[in-house]
Amino acid sequence: MAFSYYIIYKPFQVLTRFGKEEGKASLGDFFKVPSDVYPVGRLDYDSEGLLILTNDKALNHRLLDPKFAHEREYWVQVDGAVTDTAIQQLSQGVSINIDGKMYKTRPCKATLFQEEPAVPDRNPPIRFRKSIPAPWIKLSLKEGKNRQVRKMTAAVGFPTLRLIRYRIGKATIAGLQPGDLKEYSKQELYDLLFKA
Repeated sequence: MAFSYYIIYKPFQVLTRFGKEEGKASLGDFFKVPSDVYPVGRLDYDSEGLLILTNDKALNHRLLDPKFAHEREYWVQVDGAVTDTAIQQLSQGVSINIDGKMYKTRPCKATLFQEEPAVPDRNPPIRFRKSIPAPWIKLSLKEGKNRQVRKMTAAVGFPTLRLIRYRIGKATIAGLQPGDLKEYSKQELYDLLFKA
């Protein structure tokens, strides 16, 4: 069987699946790939950025099994002037609610962008308010609970306005626009994802 490997930039407000749901766009509206290819993992409807598409079940297992703990980097635009204390709390781990139980997130790398990162315009754009800053944080996690990043920024008092998954391992969406797709060989993608 021939395996296929793609990195896509999932646009905002697109479901992470190929099937239809009434009134919502899905991956099938943007990407034409073989019918046995599917997304690895999830990216929320209201999040955007890097998603891997493949029909390689071994890759799927390696990326999704928590014991492999590979790094994912998110660029998060938040509401309000982020404090050093908030960045420190994010780095050390915060308590969030997962399925009705409190969960302490693992330590991660959290930094504040000194200037706004070059990202594609979002359609529709975030709600802009002159009097309230909307800075960007870079978060690198080795776990992926449901809506974890949004819950983490909310826990330190800065709700997420825009969320982009920029990187998994060394694979990034650099140079891609929402709706873009890039095909890789198995070797190329495995090297980006797993080579130290």
